[in-house]
Amino acid sequence: MATPLSSYQKKLFVFLSVATFFEGYDFLALSQILPNLRADMGLSEAGAGVMVAVINIGTIAAYVLVRKADHWGRRQVLMITIAGYTIFTGLSGLAPDVYSFTLFQLLARVFLIAEWATAMVFAAEEYPADRRGMVMGVIQAFSSLGAVFCAGVVPLLLTLPWGWRSVYFAGVIPLILLAFARRGIQETTRFTEAKAAAPAVRPSFFAILKSPYRTRVFQLALIWGLTYMCTQNAITWWKEFAVAERAMTDGQVSMSITLAAVGSMPLVFAAGKLLDVVGRRKGAVIIYVATAIGVVASYTLQSHWALTIGLMGGIFGASAVLPVMNAYTAELFPTAFRGDAYAWANNLLGRIGYVLAPLAVGLAAADFGWGPSVAATGIFPIIALGLILLWLPETKGQELEESSAVAG
Repeated sequence: MATPLSSYQKKLFVFLSVATFFEGYDFLALSQILPNLRADMGLSEAGAGVMVAVINIGTIAAYVLVRKADHWGRRQVLMITIAGYTIFTGLSGLAPDVYSFTLFQLLARVFLIAEWATAMVFAAEEYPADRRGMVMGVIQAFSSLGAVFCAGVVPLLLTLPWGWRSVYFAGVIPLILLAFARRGIQETTRFTEAKAAAPAVRPSFFAILKSPYRTRVFQLALIWGLTYMCTQNAITWWKEFAVAERAMTDGQVSMSITLAAVGSMPLVFAAGKLLDVVGRRKGAVIIYVATAIGVVASYTLQSHWALTIGLMGGIFGASAVLPVMNAYTAELFPTAFRGDAYAWANNLLGRIGYVLAPLAVGLAAADFGWGPSVAATGIFPIIALGLILLWLPETKGQELEESSAVAG
């Protein structure tokens, strides 16, 4: 029987889920407005690729905030990131040109990704081992719910006088409400106990690379990077592909994305539970293979409905690979290094693939088209899966103190 959650754990569960909802909203928002933004600001396909790549540098720069969670505490970093993301989302809607828009979105990504990583550290440290996968999976699934909401409202928002800017204005209001809801959120018990047991020292930049966990950091960074090389493109360019190469209208694209996202939701919500039932390694096999198939199908099939079904697999994969990697990145490091491990493996190193992927696809699309360019990235999840099976142990049901010892 699964360990019951306390009233505080339930409240925290809701708060983290709602906060992650906006990661999904923002993730899809940029891809949804890209054709409109390009037309408004005179950007070419290659120019859009460069813009997205520059914006995604913010996901690497998030390293600075994420690693502070090991020094300032998980709660303080979470609250700072929510406030920062709210401010720069609003400024994105006010941007007068492509340069300021890119800067504001880059800064928004710094706070957004730091919030996401810190939320996952919260989830890993505050929930029992036999429900950790489920909790992290559901919190991540709310990202997909945010994508569903975004896909549904963007066509309506684009008809307003502010056009694509309305998408960012609409995203600010609930974030302000979320900032007020932060009251009652406490520091994680594990972090509090770790700080009480050891003197507060500022960790050096290379501290984790001088520890026994160095190899694990580089292994996870490579797997994160290969994963992002596919999933970062899976949704970002689908509207461009559907409009340019399948002659779909904005309405048809919105319907396809909404149906695909809604159809994927039960599977996305089940992904975390799958990891608790069959284990991290077997779950990774199922999820990563499905991701590769879904992405290739969603950029190669011809009919509207076939593409929608393929897109369902792509959306599922882009969301479901994250509980796999979040679980491993949280479980294979001790409390003193957990924030730093996320910062190094995901933000500083793994996100290099996240940044380069749209740039490479944007440049390739000018010669080969969106479909072939994105479909080719389907090989990366297969390579990543091979490395998971080669390098990473099974951590199902283990307490963090036990699973982190594996890397010693």
